Amino acid sequence: MRSVSFSTAGVLAAALLASACTTAPKPPTTMAEVGELRAGSGYVNGYLTRADMADSLALVPPPPAEKSARLADDVEAYRALTALRNGPRGAQAAKDAVLKFPAAADHFACALGVQISEQNTPHLNMLLRRTLADAGGATYKAKDKYQRARPFMVFNEPTCTPGEEAHLRKDGSYPSGHSALGWAWALVLTQVAPERTDALAQRGRAYAQSRGVCGVHWKSDIEAGRFVGSAAVARLQSNAVFQAQLAEAKKEVAKARAAGWVPPGPTCAAEAAALGLSTQLAP
Repeated sequence: MRSVSFSTAGVLAAALLASACTTAPKPPTTMAEVGELRAGSGYVNGYLTRADMADSLALVPPPPAEKSARLADDVEAYRALTALRNGPRGAQAAKDAVLKFPAAADHFACALGVQISEQNTPHLNMLLRRTLADAGGATYKAKDKYQRARPFMVFNEPTCTPGEEAHLRKDGSYPSGHSALGWAWALVLTQVAPERTDALAQRGRAYAQSRGVCGVHWKSDIEAGRFVGSAAVARLQSNAVFQAQLAEAKKEVAKARAAGWVPPGPTCAAEAAALGLSTQLAP
């Protein structure tokens, strides 16, 4: 009987230990818990350490060489995209440039069909804030290596965000950080709400394209940024805190829809029209 008791106790101990090891971590929802990238910046730390981030320098090729066909394609795209600036598309591109929260929480609200806020959807809100750092930060190995001049600098033309131009002149163009984080947001939100995949992917592509409309990135910057964003999201899949926050965000979306916390219909219709997207952007 004693050996049976010892055996039973061992099984119970092993079960308890396994349960403790598999208990999901409690994901934080406030900046005080997560911490800032730089004091006073308003940007929070990501889920990944710098060493764990996707390596953009290994992932993307060098930017287009002078007199190459790729550079000619970049120049042609620059002219086509910046031609859209004087109108609703340009106004939307200027809005898309904003990365500070709470304003940035609205960028994908229509595509998701849920109003995102720190108050009503704290896990969803923090999911976006932290993945911003993981995807945007992952572009800097390549940015710092290549130090590519932005198109508005090359052509000495204005952008749709004149207040940012002084900073942008000192920040490499390739690959696009906005494109990386915007595409990462689209991919992460499809995990939260897979039934909204088409609308979210459309919005992610348009969000990245806004950088070309503003004249602050080349087409090849945008494409490379989306690639880095995809790699960043792949890296996040093995992060336990990210997965725990993702699970909580899914619950919040269901609750928000049941409570009617959706973005205003006219706002979403105007966004869809400005971006030339389908009506499925409406909640």
